[in-house]
Amino acid sequence: MKQLLLLSVLFIGFNGSSQDSTIYQAFDFWVGDWEANWIDAKGNMIIGSNLITKELDGKVIRETFTDPSTGFLGTSISVYSPADSSWHQAWADNSGGYINFKGIVDEGVRIFQTDPLQKGDDVIVRRMMFYNIQPSSFDWDWEVSKDGGKTWKLAWQIKYLRKK
Repeated sequence: MKQLLLLSVLFIGFNGSSQDSTIYQAFDFWVGDWEANWIDAKGNMIIGSNLITKELDGKVIRETFTDPSTGFLGTSISVYSPADSSWHQAWADNSGGYINFKGIVDEGVRIFQTDPLQKGDDVIVRRMMFYNIQPSSFDWDWEVSKDGGKTWKLAWQIKYLRKK
């Protein structure tokens, strides 16, 4: 009986089923083939695309973003880390950009946010906010703070529509 109890405890501990599995699925809404719509600085409607897949046994979310109006391309990997009980994302793009984010799950909003970075008198924090999440659409905002996250300025807003 003791051996069975010990094996049960070990099995639950190693397979993670004792943890809340919903945190592992917090960004699953994003998986799919998306049309990304936004208004550029000149007032033109841009229609880009973003393909989001689950890879590596479903543990990693991979993003492939395309802006056909400028040739801007980006990719990211996002993963939930049980080691620190947090979501993480690494972003890279064809302009040489690279950004690390930490994920925040807050009710109906999903956020990827950078650590604060001191630049002169400013403390820069950048974040992506996913909200109004529905099965076939969601809204996404890119926001920047110069005061360590006390106030935010909208820099880019995208409406995502799932491709049929």
